[in-house]
Amino acid sequence: MLDAARGYDLIGDVHGCAHSLARLLEQLGYLRHAGVWRHPQRMALFLGDLIDRGPRIRETLHLVHDMVAAGQALCIMGNHEYNALGWCTPALEGSGKQFVREHTPRHERLLEQTLLQFEGHPADWQDFLGWFYQLPLFLDAGRFRMVHACWDAGLIAALRAEHSDGRIDEAFVKASGVPGSFANRVFERLLRGTDMRLPQGLTLTSEEGFTRAFFRTKFWEDNPQTYGDVVFQPDALPDEVARTPLSPDDRNRLLQYGLDQPMLFVGHYWRRGLPAPIRPNLACLDYSAVMAGKLVAYRLDQETRIDPDKFVWVEVEPPEAPR
Repeated sequence: MLDAARGYDLIGDVHGCAHSLARLLEQLGYLRHAGVWRHPQRMALFLGDLIDRGPRIRETLHLVHDMVAAGQALCIMGNHEYNALGWCTPALEGSGKQFVREHTPRHERLLEQTLLQFEGHPADWQDFLGWFYQLPLFLDAGRFRMVHACWDAGLIAALRAEHSDGRIDEAFVKASGVPGSFANRVFERLLRGTDMRLPQGLTLTSEEGFTRAFFRTKFWEDNPQTYGDVVFQPDALPDEVARTPLSPDDRNRLLQYGLDQPMLFVGHYWRRGLPAPIRPNLACLDYSAVMAGKLVAYRLDQETRIDPDKFVWVEVEPPEAPR
C-alpha cells in the first residue's frame, strides 16, 4: 500500500477541526486541486479520531475521505470511529444490550457533535459509517508503524491471522460488545491503550467531567518503580498515588515497546506543549487540537529514528477550539 519513493506526513487527531487541517496541509505543501488536497511527492497518513467534539466534523470526513479515494492519503481507525460504529450496530442476541455501545448519557455526550452535525444528512452519515470499516486498525510499513493508541504485537499478530490487512467487519464489531472477547481486547488495547486500576478504590475526574477508576499507562517504560513512572494522560495522579510502588503483578502486566523496534506513531493521548519524540522510536501526534491545542504532523522521509526537527503544526484557534 505504501510507495517507498514517497515522503509521508503523519497527522494526529483532527476531531472536526477541518479549517485547521486545511491550514496544516497548506503549510506542508499540499494544494487543493479538483476538490482534493494533493502533493506531488508526499502522502498524508491520518492516525484516526477524525470525528467528535469539533465544529466541522462532516467537512473533515469529506476532506480526508476524498484524499484517501484519490490515493493522496491513508487513514487508520481511532477509538471515536469505533465508538460511532458501536453506537449504530445492534448487539449480539442474548447480550442484554440493544447496541454494541450502549446509549448511555456519557456515550451520547461523546458523540453529540457528530450526530448533531449529520442530523440533516442521514445518507451521508450511513456512507461514512460504511467507510469506517475500510479504516485498518494499524499500519505496519516495516520501517515505521502506526496505531491509534498502543502497539500490542501479540494481539496484532492474532488479528492479522483473521484480518490480514487490519480491516474488520460488522461481525467483529458485534463480537467486541462481549467483555473479554478477542474483538473487545483488540479494540480496547489498540484504540484506547493500556491502563491500570487506581489503588485503594480511588477514582479520578477528568477535565471533561468523566470519573474513572483507571488511569492510562505507558507501554514502553524501562524498569518502572511507581505509579507515577507509568502514568500517561493529561490528568496527573495525586502525589500520594504517584509515589505508590508498583507491585510485581503490576509490572508484569505492563507492555514493553523496546528501543530496538521500528518507529511507532500514535495519537489519542491529548498531549500539551511543544511536539517532540517520546523516545527515539516513539512519538504521539495528538496535541489536543480541539481543546485550543496544536494540530500536529510529522514529516517522515527515509530516517529510521524520529527527528525532533521534523514536527510541523498549526495552532488551533476559535471557533474550532473552545476557550
